[in-house]
Amino acid sequence: MSAGFRFHTLVTSGSVSGPVAGQKFGFERVATDPAAVLEEPEIDAVVVLTRHDSHADLARRALEAGKHVFVEKPLALTEAELDVIAEAAGRSGGTLMIGFNRRFAPLTDRVRGLLRGRAGPLSVIATMNAGSIPRDHWTQDPATGGGRIVGEACHMIDLTRALAGSPIVGLEVVAARNRQGRPIDDIAHLALRFEDGSTAVVNYLASGSRAYSKERVECFFDGKTLVVDNWRRLRTFGLPGPLLTWPARMDKGHSAEIAMWIRSVRDEGPAPIPLEELLEVSRWSIRAGQAARLGLE
Repeated sequence: MSAGFRFHTLVTSGSVSGPVAGQKFGFERVATDPAAVLEEPEIDAVVVLTRHDSHADLARRALEAGKHVFVEKPLALTEAELDVIAEAAGRSGGTLMIGFNRRFAPLTDRVRGLLRGRAGPLSVIATMNAGSIPRDHWTQDPATGGGRIVGEACHMIDLTRALAGSPIVGLEVVAARNRQGRPIDDIAHLALRFEDGSTAVVNYLASGSRAYSKERVECFFDGKTLVVDNWRRLRTFGLPGPLLTWPARMDKGHSAEIAMWIRSVRDEGPAPIPLEELLEVSRWSIRAGQAARLGLE
């Protein structure tokens, strides 16, 4: 039991770890068929934590069953899947949420406060020093994982959208290439344009040192600069007051995100992120992944 919720049913693929996980986390039941959740009237909310290629179908089915749905990113791997989800969400009595936790991090709140009332456009440089993983890893497979841009860089696309507070209206992608001229889609630079004139560059890099910060966000506006380093430190330039803010620990916003979603479901309030914005970020993430994979500029 947590904040008025209880863990009712855990659905797994049938491995022996299912009952162990169910007992560990306090689920009342363990099943292997999603229908055990989707057709259970006692269940109000569904959390989808499966492999990426199953997210869209499970989210659609849960929405059509009238459930509130939390989906770990990505929401979908194709724009056609997004269109189906958008239609289901429009008819559903439930709400949809995606695990875009960076926008709920404490340092993001601090940055958004400092950006409030800016006079001119915002320029953001958001870097993910992702590190390399094998090319045959399932997340690299376009059909199963969607690629690392869709599956992970979407976090920074969403964060820059949240910081700009304005819809994305344009995208350009530059991906590295190997010696044979083929694009390397997990070494890429995504340039975004926003409706209000703001811009962002998301650098997703599998080629950097693990000794360097995993994530770094730089904001430039109105003669001021804000730098978030690895969700542990905020530096400000051109602003009065302390130059440094040090949280007690690294916090990427996971707990705040879940708490806000639970509160919205329990109180029947609006979703923490508007549906239109979730679909918008997901659509541009899919387009960015396709452009990086195909080497389109």
